[in-house]
Amino acid sequence: MMMEEGDKSKSNMVGFGDEGGSNSKYVLKPMRMNSEDILICVDVDPQCLVEMKATSSNGRPITRLDSIKQAIILFVNAKLTINPDHRFAFATLSTSVSWLRKEFSSEIESTIAAMRGLSASSSSGQADLTNLFRLAAHEAKKSRTQGRILRVILFYCRSSMQPQHQWPLNHKLFTLDVIYLHDKPGPDNCPQLVYDTLVEALEHVSEYEGYIFETGQGLVRIVYRHVLILLSHPQQRCIQDNIDIPKSLTKKAPQVEPMATDDSVPVSRQ
Repeated sequence: MMMEEGDKSKSNMVGFGDEGGSNSKYVLKPMRMNSEDILICVDVDPQCLVEMKATSSNGRPITRLDSIKQAIILFVNAKLTINPDHRFAFATLSTSVSWLRKEFSSEIESTIAAMRGLSASSSSGQADLTNLFRLAAHEAKKSRTQGRILRVILFYCRSSMQPQHQWPLNHKLFTLDVIYLHDKPGPDNCPQLVYDTLVEALEHVSEYEGYIFETGQGLVRIVYRHVLILLSHPQQRCIQDNIDIPKSLTKKAPQVEPMATDDSVPVSRQ
């Protein structure tokens, strides 16, 4: 069955206090929240140039890559507002991974400069995530020596080819989040298989709870919505199956009209 927007099938269970029913209290164990080093990796395969269902202020079509750039700037701004000690570096994914900006920085100007230098590749092929994981593990060890944790956020745009990786089991040094922008299923596309492969990779490498979101609707606002959910700190997350934000307006409980009493004063509606 094709995945729904933002859905990830996982079997993890989460404990909410002692067993025994709905009256159990949730107890959050005290722990230190580490500042994050966040490596953002963008898929620059030509499929990142697919146009979204929106145009810019000058009437130019907005591509997936355009929406990803704006979402990254929004994310970094918001994350630094929460904690100015978070740091960011950037990489690109073609057939393998390459640094876009290697030094982790807390300067928003550095992020904007990196986004200006981000462009699509002219070649395509199967993406190998092994080097991305190897690079992330190396950086994660350095982050740990500084009392920090490392997270990788991968923006993936290919619909016709599954990524691959070779990574040891139980070698979990960082957390992986994924946002997958894809085409509709068709004779030349297999987004469900790609999605399943990304879920497997995420669960294979993530130290804390990693999130994966997908969209095939071509709507910029959905990309932004998914990115803002990724503001959540990996050490404070519930499992993805328990996420209930943003709330659907259609699912809100209807307002109950107060019952009239003998003392109520009638109000004229004329």
